[in-house]
Amino acid sequence: MRTTRVFTGVLLTAAALFAAGAPAALADSPTPSPTRTDAEAAPTEAGTTFRTATKIRQDQRATADASTGDYLYWVFEADAGSTATVKATVKLPEPAARHGAATWRIDVYDGLRRRQACVYGSQAKAAPKDAASVDLSCTLRTVRAWAEPWANDPLHGSYYVRLTVVDLPQEDLGLPVHAEVGATTKDAGGSRAVDGALSVPLVAGISDPKVAEATQSASSRWSDRWLWTVGGGVLGAIAAIAGYSLTRGSGRPSRVPPGI
Repeated sequence: MRTTRVFTGVLLTAAALFAAGAPAALADSPTPSPTRTDAEAAPTEAGTTFRTATKIRQDQRATADASTGDYLYWVFEADAGSTATVKATVKLPEPAARHGAATWRIDVYDGLRRRQACVYGSQAKAAPKDAASVDLSCTLRTVRAWAEPWANDPLHGSYYVRLTVVDLPQEDLGLPVHAEVGATTKDAGGSRAVDGALSVPLVAGISDPKVAEATQSASSRWSDRWLWTVGGGVLGAIAAIAGYSLTRGSGRPSRVPPGI
């Protein structure tokens, strides 16, 4: 009987210690990282119209397998004060299967389906017959918060990307291609900022960030605008004094008698 009680006490003590240490053990154990859902993965297909455009996120590389001659559509979001850049790469069919060069083109439309002009980039490019791929890019104008819907200014919201071939031999229509598309945005800042503030002085020729920062700190009090303003004021005052002296003359003419 005594042995049974001792054994039972040992079991109860062990159970109490396990219950007390279990939460700490669970807390110390690493939490498994959430798996990436299908919604977060990069799209592997593209739409064929504006209505069926595939949505992509910033810095996401979307892919799609299609046929030469198809219209491929994607859509992404761009906020006010940002500059969007769209890049696309088309992997072409084998040169032996093609009959000549092909010109590919990428176009970007705003939410009202108005085509937006590219500030710079290779929006359209001709790929020779022996080319394995063709790279395209389009950088849009800065999206402004005060853009009017009736104007052609870039509006914040959705932007549609259309990729297609615009010139090729008729025999090459329908050949398989592989497309990769990505969209990135960055804050414009500077003279293109939403509030109109300048991030660095308007000094021509500054491209090095360190030089621009040094110039900004050195000219925070006396900028070129202030120097030109002060200099213009001084020159204007000198010109006024000189003009007054010339028109006033040296005093009373000698031919006028005294007392008159």
